Amino acid sequence: MTKVFLDLETTGTRTTRDRITEIAALKVEDGKVVERFVQLVNPGQAIPAQIQRLTGISDAMVADAPSFADLADALRDFLGDAELVAHNMRFDYGFLRNEFARVGIAFRASTLCTLKLSRRLAPEHPKHNLDALIERHGLTGHQRHRAEGDAEALLALWLRWQERVDSNHLATLIADQRRMPSLPSQLDPGLLQEIPERPGVYLFYGHNRLPLYIGKSVNLRARVLSHFHDDLSQDRKMRLTQQIQDLEWHETSGDLGAQLLEARLIKTQLPIMNRRLRRQGKLMGWQWPQGEQAPKLVSAEDITSHPQVPLYGLFRAAKEARQALKQIAEHHGLCPRLLGLEKGRGRCFSSQLGRCRGACHGAESKDDHDARAREALERLRVQHWPWPGRVAIGEGTTAHAEGALTWHLVDHWCYLGSVETLDDASLATLNDQPVAFDIDTYKILSRALDKHEKGEKADASLTIHRLDSDAD
Repeated sequence: MTKVFLDLETTGTRTTRDRITEIAALKVEDGKVVERFVQLVNPGQAIPAQIQRLTGISDAMVADAPSFADLADALRDFLGDAELVAHNMRFDYGFLRNEFARVGIAFRASTLCTLKLSRRLAPEHPKHNLDALIERHGLTGHQRHRAEGDAEALLALWLRWQERVDSNHLATLIADQRRMPSLPSQLDPGLLQEIPERPGVYLFYGHNRLPLYIGKSVNLRARVLSHFHDDLSQDRKMRLTQQIQDLEWHETSGDLGAQLLEARLIKTQLPIMNRRLRRQGKLMGWQWPQGEQAPKLVSAEDITSHPQVPLYGLFRAAKEARQALKQIAEHHGLCPRLLGLEKGRGRCFSSQLGRCRGACHGAESKDDHDARAREALERLRVQHWPWPGRVAIGEGTTAHAEGALTWHLVDHWCYLGSVETLDDASLATLNDQPVAFDIDTYKILSRALDKHEKGEKADASLTIHRLDSDAD
């Protein structure tokens, strides 16, 4: 089989946002290079300074180079039906497919990833980047971080494996990698090559782009593939995989962003096979302002408009809220009549049964009763919003591009949206977002902030930036 050893240099790491700056493709037959395609590419955008320092490719070097559109037909002809070989194939193949797609070419190819192969061949070694492999195998004389030099180093690595690794063992590992999961016939298998091993949210679509299922993961690729590797004997899983015709994904800077986006998308798109996080009706909770005779049931609108008053419990229906308060009353010997759960005067029925300590008929003072009741309600208390107004929660992982943060804007547990920068223009895009309390968002945020407060290790570090002061 003819192989093309491929390496690309790019303006960054995002296949949809960044662009190719250099292509090197070495066509190999019987271990020998029979043809080369090496070309600088004008990306149509500035090359970041740190990328210029890494690759040595400057804006001036590509200013007069052809665009990818100018090269697309020639490159497509060069690649033909050859198997592509690259180190971290998802990166190179993802960029290549996106660049071809922009000029109207639906590109697919058989692929082989030497990064994956190296991990299987030498699992005892922690590092498998190309620099580490060049040093480990004594490969020299290749110009690193330029496309042709990296492609030549990759070919040298491949030939070294051919010499030193048992041929049957190598063939087995290659066959394992080529073995694809059982995919729906309508789904483009090339899409799976592009899915990154990063946090984010994925969406499965059926006929006419009907949303079927929305999920999230700290490793998008592994999670999506698991849907097709899982035991499909369960009817629900089988029905889902049979209906999938397309998929898309959205990368996030960490798990918090993935959870927030998943919850929002499920409520807005209403995928037919999601059971959790669906849009709920009006939420209810108990509040007991000082001076009031008894707790009062409030709706979600009151929750956000009176955040200074403690809230006890989050319930999807008034009946559920009253039942919870009734159970507290029975457990602590409280009077359901004084709590507003029953009407009437004098001794309540619970007192006659020995479940009330008698505040309704003078056996216990109203002040003592209410003090016990407020203490009992504390176990249901919703976490207080610890800031006077809006905050931006910055999230970023070490894998996130250039260490940048994504900022999640939150106001009294209400998620407003996410932005890449905190400038006025970015914030203005979220000013008109409706503020609505959501129980799932509250749980997501409270868990994340609690871990942050305790200093627990997470997949991403959080930074809190206050947007509103006490005087605002």
